[in-house]
Amino acid sequence: MKARKFDQTFDAGGNVTAALDVSKAQRLNQEQKRVNVDFPAWMIASLDREASRLGVTRQSIIKVWLAERLQQAASGKAT
Repeated sequence: MKARKFDQTFDAGGNVTAALDVSKAQRLNQEQKRVNVDFPAWMIASLDREASRLGVTRQSIIKVWLAERLQQAASGKAT
């Protein structure tokens, strides 16, 4: 599909996925890097209680909460 046709189809809300080669697609800034963080025991216990209440892992809740806080900071709404 030519670029002009692709743009027209996309702008009209059409499905252009058949024209894409996603075999080498990558999500930018999504590579994983391992870090070690030491937390006090009371904090681990609190994290585990909240994670259990929500039915998620400790790692998941830490990631979500950090992502939320970083988004707030980036938008200037940090408290």
